[in-house]
Amino acid sequence: MDLSKVKFDEKGLIPAIVQDAESKKVLTLAYMNEESLQKTIETKETWFWSRSRQELWHKGATSGNTQKVVTLALDCDQDALVVEVQPAGPACHTGAETCFHEEVIAGGSEKDVSFLLKLENVIKERQQTMPEGAYTTYLFEKGIDKMLKKVGEEAAEVIIGAKNRDREEVKWESADLLFHLMVVLREQGIEFSEVVDVLKERHAK
Repeated sequence: MDLSKVKFDEKGLIPAIVQDAESKKVLTLAYMNEESLQKTIETKETWFWSRSRQELWHKGATSGNTQKVVTLALDCDQDALVVEVQPAGPACHTGAETCFHEEVIAGGSEKDVSFLLKLENVIKERQQTMPEGAYTTYLFEKGIDKMLKKVGEEAAEVIIGAKNRDREEVKWESADLLFHLMVVLREQGIEFSEVVDVLKERHAK
């Protein structure tokens, strides 16, 4: 990037919209000055300028929740940036996946998809941090055989519930099945979006 083309404001800053490269969810809005932008380009991780502390900060330097830069683009006026990243953890200091987690207008199906992506990120974070006492930690510690056993058990429960025409049981057991399946996908290194892509391909045919 030619930094001479970047239009910083009167304070020497430019807004940077940080977006998950996989889910396309907006994670945060931060600001960069010329030095932090240069460090972002050089290190391929996000650096910002803290307006409150008046200092540079490397995202994840203390928390470990770094953001690996996939793409960085200027808008048509050269006065705003979009940074697509692969996050290593939550973007928000509250522990939320994104800083934009307080919905004003809640969608329907998009909200449901957003929750599945949030759940996937929680499972991914559990795998990375292995917090003591978490059920997901227990599954990762026990390994693939335990995970697959749970998938089989929950699938059987769905079958039994459906056979008995027990609507509530089918809902509960389907939720358990989906959760354990997502844990298996994480263990196998498969993103949920990859499974959705297969469904899209089949639908197109």
